[in-house]
Amino acid sequence: MARPTMKRPLTYCCLSTLCLLQNASAFLSPVPRATVPSRSSFLAAVEEAAATTNESYLAPLTEINRRRNLAIISHPDSGKTTMTEKLLLYGGALQQAGAVRMKGEQRATQSDFMEMEKARGISISSTVMSFDYGKLHVNILDTPGHQDFSEDTYRALAAADNAVMLLDAAKGLEPQTRKLFEVCRMRRLPLFTFVNKMDRPALSPYEIMDQIEQEFGLETYPILWPIGDGERFKGVLDRINNVVHLFDRGDRKSKAEVEQVPMEDLETLKLRIDDEELYEKLLEDQELLAELISPLDMDRVMKGELSPLFFGSAMTNFGVQLFLDKFCDMGTKPNGRMAATRKEEAKGRKAKENSANSGDDDEVDALIAPDHGEFSGFVFKTQANLDPKHRDRLAYVRIVSGAFKKGMKVGHSRSKPGKKYNLSQAQTLFGSDRESVEVAYPGDVIGINNPGNFAIGDTLFTGTDKIEFPGIPSFSPEKFAYIRSPNPSDRKSFQKGIDQLLAEGAIQALRQRNDEGGGPLILAAVGQLQFEVVQARLKSEYNVDSDMEDIGYTLARWADGGWDAVDKADADGKLFGIMIVQDRWKRPVLLFRNDWKAASVAEEEKYLQLVPWAKPPMSDV
Repeated sequence: MARPTMKRPLTYCCLSTLCLLQNASAFLSPVPRATVPSRSSFLAAVEEAAATTNESYLAPLTEINRRRNLAIISHPDSGKTTMTEKLLLYGGALQQAGAVRMKGEQRATQSDFMEMEKARGISISSTVMSFDYGKLHVNILDTPGHQDFSEDTYRALAAADNAVMLLDAAKGLEPQTRKLFEVCRMRRLPLFTFVNKMDRPALSPYEIMDQIEQEFGLETYPILWPIGDGERFKGVLDRINNVVHLFDRGDRKSKAEVEQVPMEDLETLKLRIDDEELYEKLLEDQELLAELISPLDMDRVMKGELSPLFFGSAMTNFGVQLFLDKFCDMGTKPNGRMAATRKEEAKGRKAKENSANSGDDDEVDALIAPDHGEFSGFVFKTQANLDPKHRDRLAYVRIVSGAFKKGMKVGHSRSKPGKKYNLSQAQTLFGSDRESVEVAYPGDVIGINNPGNFAIGDTLFTGTDKIEFPGIPSFSPEKFAYIRSPNPSDRKSFQKGIDQLLAEGAIQALRQRNDEGGGPLILAAVGQLQFEVVQARLKSEYNVDSDMEDIGYTLARWADGGWDAVDKADADGKLFGIMIVQDRWKRPVLLFRNDWKAASVAEEEKYLQLVPWAKPPMSDV
C-alpha cells in the first residue's frame, strides 16, 4: 500500500500567460462560524446595517467577518456544477437540487441557465450564487470547466478569496485542473481539495495525496477520510472531531440521511459499517494518518501551502454538508487588494495637465483593506440578456472595501477625473435570478446595470483618492474566423449582438488595419466551442443567423511597440506570412501560423515588444 509522502520539492511550472494574473492580496485570519438563521435574513440584516452607517461608506466589521466566498475549479465532468447545486441545497438556498443532464422530472441546474448550457449539460459561463448559512453569508462562483472557456474561469478566480479544487476520484489530476491550479498558486489563494465521485470505483486516497504533492508541491491534510468506494462507499471519518459519518443512499435530489458514530464506539461502528474488511481498513488508516500527518497548520492553509483534503460524492450527497461546515470554519474572510492610488482631480485644464504629467499612475502602491473607509470594487465579468425580454446588460462587481449603498455615486478608473456614475440600483445574484439590494459589503458580488461604460477589469470607487486595481488581461486566442450575417436586413441586430458579446469578453474581435467597421469582422477565441456559443446566442437572443469561415492562424501577439514598430518590421520584410490586424481599440495585433514563427519574430525584432495578452487601455470614457 502506498503511503503518504510528507515533503517533496516544488515541481510545477507556470505558464507564461498565467503569470500575468498574479495578485498581491493580503490574506487575513479566518473567523469562526456561528449558527443558522433563514436565507431571507440576509436582506433584512444588510438593510438594517445600512440604516446605521449612512454617515460614511465604512463597512461594519461584523458584516466583513461573516462573508465567505469561494470559486470551484475542476476539469470538465468532475461534477463541479452538481457540487455547486448540492452546496446550495445544504445551504438552504434550494429545496431540491437539479441534475446536470435532465431526465424525466429532473430540473435544470440553478447555475446553468443559458439555453446552450441546458442542452449540452455543461457550464459555459461563470455564475454567482449567494446564500446565508448560519450567521455567515456565502458567495459561490461556479466556473466553466471546459478549456475553451478558461478566460471566464480566470476572471472568476480574480474575484475569489478561496478556491475549491474538485477532483474525479477515479482520474485524479487532469490537464485543466493543473492549469487552474497555477492561477490559484500565483494568487496565493487558500485551496481546499474535494475528491468527488467516491460512489464509483476510485483511486486509493493515498495515491491521490501523492499525485497532488508530487505534481504541485502541495501538501494535503485529510479532513474527511473515505470508508470504501464504489458500491461499498459507506461514509467518511471526520478526523477533526474523530466521528464517523455513515450515509444511507436515498433520493439524490434531497439531503442524505446521516448516522454519526464516535470512533471510540468500536462495537457500534463495526455493526453499522457491516463490512469486516472496511472496518479493519478504517482502523488501520486512522492509526497510519495520525502517525504520519503533521498537525493542521492554518497559517500554511491561508498562504496556499497546505490544502485541507475532503472525500465524498456530490451526486449522492455524501460529505457535502460536512465540507460546507468545515469550509465555513476554515475559509478566509474577505481580503484586501493591492491598487494604484492618486488624488482625484476636478474637471478642467489643470486636471488634464496633472494627468498627463503623472507617469507613475499605474504603479501599485497601496493595500485597500476591506475596512478601508471608502467603497471600492472591480468588474470581473459582464453579461448581456440575463433577462432576454429586456435586453439588459449587467456588470458583476466584486466589492473590495466599504459598503455599497443604493444611489451612491462612484468614480470610474478609466473615466475623466471628477466624472461620477450613479449606481441607482444593484442586484444580488443567484444564477440568472436577481433580487434588488440596498446595501452590500466586502466579499459580496453585486450586479449593476451597465450602460456600456464598464468593462472587465475596471475599478469603481468613492472618495477623493482614485483607486485602480490591476486590470484583468485578455489572453492570446488560438482560433480565428471571419463572421458575417447572410441576411443584409439583419445587419443592425447582428451588430448589436456582436457588440454585446464582445463587451462580455465572451470572445475577441479583430479587423483589418484602419477598418472603421465596414470590412470583414474576425472573431478570435481560445477554443472552437466559443464560436459555437456565439452563433447559438446570436440566434437565440437576437434572432439572427451567422456564417463563419475559419482562418489558418493559431495564435496572436499584441505589438506593444505600436504601429511605427509594426510598419518598420513590415517594410524590412520581417512579417512575411503574418497577418496584421487591429483589436477593438485599434492596437496592432499580429497573427501567426505556429509558435516557432511567433517566438522567432519576438526574439529577432525585440522593438515590436510582442506580448500574448492585452488589457483595456487607460483612456477616458
